[in-house]
Amino acid sequence: MASQHAEETGSLLLDDQLCFGLYSASRAVTALYRVLLEPLDLTYPQYLVMLSLWQQDEQQVKELGAALNLDSGTLSPLLKRLEKAGLITRERQADDERSVRIRLTGEGVALRAKAEAIPPHIGAAMGFDNAELGRMRAAMDQLTASVNQYRESYRPS
Repeated sequence: MASQHAEETGSLLLDDQLCFGLYSASRAVTALYRVLLEPLDLTYPQYLVMLSLWQQDEQQVKELGAALNLDSGTLSPLLKRLEKAGLITRERQADDERSVRIRLTGEGVALRAKAEAIPPHIGAAMGFDNAELGRMRAAMDQLTASVNQYRESYRPS
């Protein structure tokens, strides 16, 4: 196994790097999303925001950022563009000016029906059955948690 070899030898060969495989896969999947999302006039990050709101409407920006693992500097421009497109509303809370609540508009809710065609295309493109996709997702979640934990405790020598 190339990646096991890389771990054992400290190889710096490109083909031995798991990170390159993840990067390449991410780019390929994101490129497919770009094609599938074009008719919806959404970018991939905007689609992620919409997915979160379709799952649970009326979220605070802070909650949305935590769900998507995005900071406010990245999330705010996305939300402004979605609001300009008429898909969401942003409303400052009267009791706390720093707190902004995001809600879907009728148009944002209606867009969900069009977006329902996307996951089957992604699944077909990946070539995995539902069980394999579930295992892969669990492995990716574990990988993310492990790397984040390591990064938080890492201290250079």
